Amino acid sequence: MAVNINRRESAALINSLTAGVVPRIGLRHIAVGRQGEVNAFLQDLATIEDGGAAFRFVCGQYGSGKSFLLQTIRNNAMERSFVVMDADLSPERRLTGTNGQGLSTYRELIQHLSTRTRPEGSALESILQKWIATMQATTAKEEGLQANDPQLVVAVSERIADILSELSEMAYGFAFANVIDAYWKGMKNGDDALKMSALRWLRGEFANKTEAKRELPVDSIIDDQNWYEFLKLFALFVKKAGYKGLLVFIDEGVNLYKINHKQARDSNYEKVLTVFNDTMQGKAEYIGVFMSGTPQFIYDERRGLFSYEALRSRLADNRFAVQGFVDFTSPVIKLNQLSSEEIYLLLERLCELHSSHYSYENTLGKDELTTFLNTVLGRLGADQLLTPREVTRDFLGLLNILHQNPGTTFDTLINEQGFKVQSAEKDPEQIDEETDNLFAEFDI
Repeated sequence: MAVNINRRESAALINSLTAGVVPRIGLRHIAVGRQGEVNAFLQDLATIEDGGAAFRFVCGQYGSGKSFLLQTIRNNAMERSFVVMDADLSPERRLTGTNGQGLSTYRELIQHLSTRTRPEGSALESILQKWIATMQATTAKEEGLQANDPQLVVAVSERIADILSELSEMAYGFAFANVIDAYWKGMKNGDDALKMSALRWLRGEFANKTEAKRELPVDSIIDDQNWYEFLKLFALFVKKAGYKGLLVFIDEGVNLYKINHKQARDSNYEKVLTVFNDTMQGKAEYIGVFMSGTPQFIYDERRGLFSYEALRSRLADNRFAVQGFVDFTSPVIKLNQLSSEEIYLLLERLCELHSSHYSYENTLGKDELTTFLNTVLGRLGADQLLTPREVTRDFLGLLNILHQNPGTTFDTLINEQGFKVQSAEKDPEQIDEETDNLFAEFDI
C-alpha cells in the first residue's frame, strides 16, 4: 500500500528518524497510538480557544515519544489557527537565572514563534502586519472609507489605541501597548528604524532600560524575571489579531532536574509553580503551556519537581488511576510503552514510507515484521528501556541496508548475533547519583 506523501516530507521523516530526532513535518504519516493523550490536548485547545488556559506535563523516559507528541500537538494547533512557540531547555536556557538563562529561553521561544503560514518560526512581524491589516480592513468596511482615504489612517489609529488600552491594564501592559503602537506608527510613517526598535524590544534584545528608553516610549524591558508576563500579553494580542490563542511548548525539562545547585533549581521550580498556578486558577487567558520531562524530572523527591512541596501536592497522581486506569485530566500525562500491536503498525508505516521515498516495491510482509518485532522485544532491558525512538532507528537502519545491498536478505540481517543480543539503551538522562556531587554547580 503506497502512502500519499510528498518527497519533502518523506525525506524529513527518514532523515530525522534515522538521526533519532523529532521531525517538524509529516508526523501524521507515522503517528500510532497515543489517541487518549492527543484527545486530552485537543480538549485543552478547546478550553484555550474559549478564553481559558492550560498547563500540562508530558512524562516519559528517554525516547518514549514526548517530543514527538508535543510536535504533533504543535502542528495540529497551527492548523487550527493557534500561534505556537517552542524551546528546548539547556544549561544556557532555563526558566530563570542570574546569567540571563530565563531571557535566553524567552528569546528562543520568540525565535520559534510560528503560525500556519509561517510554520518554521520568525512569525513575529507577520503577526503584527496581519493585525494591522485586519484593523485597516475592518475599519474601512465599518466607516465606509477607501484604502487611499487619509481619514482611514486616523480611524485605524483610534481603533488601535482603543484595543491597546485594554492591554495596558495588565502587568507590563502599558509598555507592551506602547511598543505595539510604536510599530504601527513606524509602519504608517515609513520609519523603518522605529519598526526595528519595536521588534527588538519584543524579541527581548535590549540590554537595559536606558537603551530602550532612547528609542521607544517605555520604562521597562523583557528580562529574566518578567518574561512570562509578556507571554500572557502576547496571548491576548494574538487573540485580537484573529488567532485562537497562544501555545508554549517547553521540551527537555530534565535540564532543570540536572541543576546541581539547590537554590538555583528551586528558583526554577518556583517559576514552574507560578506559571502552573496562573494557568490552573484562571488568571491567564488564551494561553497553554506544555512541558515535557523524564519521570526523574517530575517524581524524584530529592531533586525533581516532587522535591518542591508545593509542586508535589499539585502534581500528585490520582489515587484511583491504578490497574490500567488512566486519568487524562491529570496535569501530568504519562507516556506508557506502545503495545506490540501499535509497534507492528509503526513498522508497517515505516515500510510504506521508505519504499515510497526510494521508489521500490516493499517485500517485507507480516512474517518479517513479526520476526523483527519479536527480536527487539526479546532484547535485554526491552521491558523497561525499549522505546519508539530505538525501534524506529533500528528498523530504518535495516531498511537502508536492504535497499542499498540488493543481495542481502532480511533473514541474513536479523540473524546477526550482534543484533540479537544487543541490550536496550540506557537512559542517558539518568543522573549517576554516586558521581553527581562531583560536578556541583556553584554559579547560580
